Amino acid sequence: MEPNSKKLERTSRIIYYSISLILCLFLILLSNRIIGDLDSTTARPAPENFENKELISSLERDIEIQRSTLENLSSKRETIEKTIAIAKENLSNEKQSFDNWLETRKTLGSPDKDKEVISRARKLDEFYKVEQDWRLQLDSLQTTISSVQKREGEIQAAMDQERSVAESKYYEDLKWYDLKVFLIRLLFVAPVLTLGIFFIIRYRNHKFWPLYFGFSLFSLYAFFFGLVPYLPSYGGYVRYTVGIILSAGLGYYAIKKIRQFIELRQAELKISTEERARKIQSETAEKAFENHFCPSCGKDFMLRKWEVPLTKVDASTPNNYVTSFCRHCGLELFKNCNSCGTKNFAHLTFCSSCGTKQMA
Repeated sequence: MEPNSKKLERTSRIIYYSISLILCLFLILLSNRIIGDLDSTTARPAPENFENKELISSLERDIEIQRSTLENLSSKRETIEKTIAIAKENLSNEKQSFDNWLETRKTLGSPDKDKEVISRARKLDEFYKVEQDWRLQLDSLQTTISSVQKREGEIQAAMDQERSVAESKYYEDLKWYDLKVFLIRLLFVAPVLTLGIFFIIRYRNHKFWPLYFGFSLFSLYAFFFGLVPYLPSYGGYVRYTVGIILSAGLGYYAIKKIRQFIELRQAELKISTEERARKIQSETAEKAFENHFCPSCGKDFMLRKWEVPLTKVDASTPNNYVTSFCRHCGLELFKNCNSCGTKNFAHLTFCSSCGTKQMA
């Protein structure tokens, strides 16, 4: 293997996935702008568009009139209540004066004061009558206020009813709006998702696979997240159903490929070791040697210390811990160079000591 090839491979993978993620990010940003422009082609309904503006305006004017009337009547009621309070206080004072005067008269016993008693009693009755008159006016005013309040409540109820009907129409139209936007987005996203799935299946091993992989990631994001804001009540079923279909389809495809690979490996193990050795590619051989596994059956060819025969134990010779042939499938793993005799991994192209090309 070339120096630092493992580091180069790891760096290459990081660069490839970075390219995929960056492409996916910019595709997402672009799609958000496109979807935003698509949404603007359909005007979003507003609640006020469904109201009977003339009727609402008329009812609002009536309410203003009733409220203005209530303010005037409330002001009058306050004035009458203050007047009643004054009249009540005057009556109380006059009654107290009359009671005191009666006590004095009883003490003196002056019969010539009978006319004055009658006069004072009449005056007390006048104070009481004044209070009662104001109370009658207050009761009449309160009746009028109640009537105005009732009328205001009826107008408010009519306005609430009209707005409730308008709100029902608004929500009904909003459902259709959300459905339109959802279908518009779906018309944009569905082909993108189909193309992304096609790229995953068809171009996963292409030399430009990071670009196809980035688009496939974007297509999954566009479907499972781009449709979220305007999903109707049944939209979740659409998304989850597609998710199930994708999971089942990709799962079936993956299981099928794995089974084919296992069957192929099992079939390979049935042919001769020489035939298997000729079919091993250099890239597979490099990975097998680096990770010390058999390039044919994939099992570890390194021996543990307790597995090495005692007659061969020599800590200074690392090759004592590997076998020349795979213990599991019989494939030749290590052989001596024809030129210098150095023991090399049999499936690498050149000798690690003299650089002579090894014969297959």
